[in-house]
Amino acid sequence: MLTLLRIELYKIFKKWRTYIGFIAIGLLVPLIHIAMLVEGSRTLNFMTQNIQQSFVFVGNLLNGYLVSYITLASLAVHIPFLIALVAGDLLAGEATSGTYRLLVTRPISRTQIVVSKFLAGIIYTNLLVLWLAIVSLGLGLILFGVGELIVIKAEAIIIFEQADVLWRFLLGYGFATLGMSVVAALAFFFSSLVENAIGPIISTMAVIIVFLVISALQVDFFTEIRPYLFTNYIMSWRLFFDDPIDFGEIIKAAAILIGHITLFFTAALLIFKRKDILT
Repeated sequence: MLTLLRIELYKIFKKWRTYIGFIAIGLLVPLIHIAMLVEGSRTLNFMTQNIQQSFVFVGNLLNGYLVSYITLASLAVHIPFLIALVAGDLLAGEATSGTYRLLVTRPISRTQIVVSKFLAGIIYTNLLVLWLAIVSLGLGLILFGVGELIVIKAEAIIIFEQADVLWRFLLGYGFATLGMSVVAALAFFFSSLVENAIGPIISTMAVIIVFLVISALQVDFFTEIRPYLFTNYIMSWRLFFDDPIDFGEIIKAAAILIGHITLFFTAALLIFKRKDILT
């Protein structure tokens, strides 16, 4: 299995599209940081304008932690497309290149093929989020330094001490990886259905957009459906920036995301095992 996994990782990283996500993050994140260097004070004033008359803020609030928090919140909804570019090609790409028959005639089971490709896609997803963390948090701390983190929510304003922030980011990025793994699993599922990688990419983004619209619409008809949509929990990394942290809600969100990953992977496995490739 490890040999298969290494082969699949090699296949992923020899394609140019694999590096689109890393390049996009490597360009977009520094641009956001540059914008915050220029307009950061104005942005912070806008965020706190409703409470400036009641509170006096001291210290370095415009720091690497705040910029990284803003960056993660702004890019989390764009990263799914970058993941779908790769995950949507894992199975469909074999059909496009005409290597399906060669693949299934090797002395390995179809289950092993699917598992190795899926794990390779999850590893790629983890590496992409890790790259986001390194560029966003690392560059942010270099340019803006450290300090307290101010988080403004609809129901509260929380200021975390400097020593109480880094571990929240580590857990937050970890949870963001889980959310992005659902996107990878969804694209992988669509990849098992078709023979062209464009379809899984478009289908994945279409599902995400539809789910986001359903989540945003305050209609009673969608009330029973909304709690089970994975798009409701992709941004649940923000729960680690609550005080106190609601671990019950985090466990619930993680369970729903893991449930979606299991569902999409199982469906892809069953479809691939029943796929007529040799005729």
